[in-house]
Amino acid sequence: MLKLGDYNTLKIVKRVDFGLYLDGGDEGEVLLPKRYCTPQMRLGDELNVFIYLDQDERIVATTEQPLAKVNEFAYLEVAWTNKYGAFLKWGPMKDLFCPFREQKQRMEQGHSYIVYVMEDEESHRLMATAKVEKRIKTLNIERLTSNDDGHTFNVQRSTLNVKHGDAVSCLVWQKTDLGFKVIVDNQYQGLLYSNQIFQPLHTGDRVTAYIDHVRQDGKIDMTLQPTGRQHTLDFAEVLLRYLYENDGRCDLSDKSPAELIADRFKVSKKAYKKAVGDLYRRRLITISDEGIRLV
Repeated sequence: MLKLGDYNTLKIVKRVDFGLYLDGGDEGEVLLPKRYCTPQMRLGDELNVFIYLDQDERIVATTEQPLAKVNEFAYLEVAWTNKYGAFLKWGPMKDLFCPFREQKQRMEQGHSYIVYVMEDEESHRLMATAKVEKRIKTLNIERLTSNDDGHTFNVQRSTLNVKHGDAVSCLVWQKTDLGFKVIVDNQYQGLLYSNQIFQPLHTGDRVTAYIDHVRQDGKIDMTLQPTGRQHTLDFAEVLLRYLYENDGRCDLSDKSPAELIADRFKVSKKAYKKAVGDLYRRRLITISDEGIRLV
């Protein structure tokens, strides 16, 4: 069965002047227009193609890669509008329709918005909705267990099993008083706190972030930096190299403002203090109110 709005692997069964026909199973033959065909494509070859509906609502294949598949979130620009809604640039030639009823505010040409790609239940056409809150899932937490440091979580859910320190893909959603809301793994809501952000962030950015804490309400606290012992060791080596390159001195102590530490090293004060502690335990540095020095 064909997956509309997704990638499908289909076999070439016929060549015509205007393209190639692919075996769509129960849906019949699916056209791959000539503009996407190459001389290397032969009868019997299997192609990985994206399936959607063309201007005439016919099933068609393309080798173009959309910015989002069905059931995914994306930050898309409005190409044009009419009296029915907005049409968004999403990769394929046919723009993605977002009707007025699915807009949180009236979309404007040239502006970009976070949307969710879906299949309309009545018409079975692909469309977008800007009412993304309704599409974000809630983590169903069956149990929470912790190891000695209190940071390992077992989270029961369908496809995302996460624990403290795991790297996940995030789409930056919107700025809040606390930081930035993000959409985690194309499904769940997370939050990056302002005091954990050491790089410019904007709505629509896609970043790799790390699980910091899974809350009882199913939302996830995130960090842009790796966590745990390995991160401490990695940054300790960065700090040690800095000392070697700067006459063995650093004027930042564990009492220095977090802003100064973040500006120089792009890490949190907590990460800096851990790395300083690691170097001190290894007897590589001395610590004073003026900062740290190589032994």
